Amino acid sequence: MLMDRIALIITIIGALNWGSIGLFKFDIVAWLCGGQGSLVSRIIYTVVALAGIWCISLIFRARERFESIDE
Repeated sequence: MLMDRIALIITIIGALNWGSIGLFKFDIVAWLCGGQGSLVSRIIYTVVALAGIWCISLIFRARERFESIDE
């Protein structure tokens, strides 16, 4: 499904940003958008969070598929 792929891509981008924060203390989103408090940064952080929430559903859908294969 297209939405699943988009959510995964956004989540991966968010994970890379968190990795850069953890390893280098460098927030790529804040750097690109003028700080953590800027409206654009906050929108990006919110979109990444929503994508992560969407990806939670992938876990349960994958489990349902495996259970139906076992039967």
